[in-house]
Amino acid sequence: MSDVTLNVDAGVCQFKTVVIASMDENMEITYKIKSACPAVREMAKEITEPIPVFDAIAMPFVENAVYAKCGKLAHAACPVPCAMIKAAEAAG
Repeated sequence: MSDVTLNVDAGVCQFKTVVIASMDENMEITYKIKSACPAVREMAKEITEPIPVFDAIAMPFVENAVYAKCGKLAHAACPVPCAMIKAAEAAG
């Protein structure tokens, strides 16, 4: 299993987030997310099942499993979903 940790500084909102992505032997990504942002914390509660790595890095964006699960975030420019995808890519 490989783990990748990303520290996300979202900028103007000043909310810090830590994304930890772990890939298992089945090539599935499990996320652990710690955030000062209430919206990201709520979103993280919904991501309890592992995501196949190729679904986590899939294109186009509208078919990406991470963006689909993060769709309830209130701010379209939130960098956390992108960081989750980058962490999956690096863990893979």
